[in-house]
Amino acid sequence: MKTTNNYQKGDKDVRPWGTWEVLNSGSGYCIKQITVYPGKKLSLQVHQHRDEKWIIVQGHAVVTLGSKDCLRDSFLGDVISIPKQVIHRIQNPGSHELVFIEIQSGDILDENDITRLEDEYGRL
Repeated sequence: MKTTNNYQKGDKDVRPWGTWEVLNSGSGYCIKQITVYPGKKLSLQVHQHRDEKWIIVQGHAVVTLGSKDCLRDSFLGDVISIPKQVIHRIQNPGSHELVFIEIQSGDILDENDITRLEDEYGRL
């Protein structure tokens, strides 16, 4: 099966909630380091083409997984598995930066594979 990966090592972006940078990328996978500023959160979202794993490496996260009301606290070393088509979000309730590693896997890896369900930055 043909895979499409539109990420390259070194790609990065600044978002209203923080930053991301691609640490490595290849056929069917992408590894990002994501930093979430204190008090900020990503959009409530879903992906059609990729699975994700998040590994918390710094700070405290509140993770939404599966529904808007399904919250869980996550700390250093926790791994969160997010199958494609599962609603999810991560937020930083702390006063220091939250940093996690995101491992994407799938046939199509692209920033356009984000369907935002809620977003406090006007990006719906």
